[in-house]
Amino acid sequence: MTDSPAKELFILGVTLQGKTFRPSDWAERLAGVMSQFRPGGPQPGSHLGYSPWCVPTSFGQVKCVIVHRDLRDYEVMAWDFCMNFAKDNALQVLDAPPGVPGRPAKP
Repeated sequence: MTDSPAKELFILGVTLQGKTFRPSDWAERLAGVMSQFRPGGPQPGSHLGYSPWCVPTSFGQVKCVIVHRDLRDYEVMAWDFCMNFAKDNALQVLDAPPGVPGRPAKP
């Protein structure tokens, strides 16, 4: 889906128009939905923690979800869900953390 060789993509809670995305807990919600997609597959209780392939975080005041490319190799539909979420909501997607030289990724 992307041309970038980066191992991780950063979905920012900022739209392409520069507006803050709402609701404020969107990153936790998205990562929560992806919690079952993890190395070794879902295990009892795995829904209680985030997958290492889809982790909510923030950079300063900007909410973000880090999506690892291993998710795409494990379950392409889960990867597509994340990328389509970003596209449908016009969110910025980067192949490097905000503030680090990189370029916008092509979702």
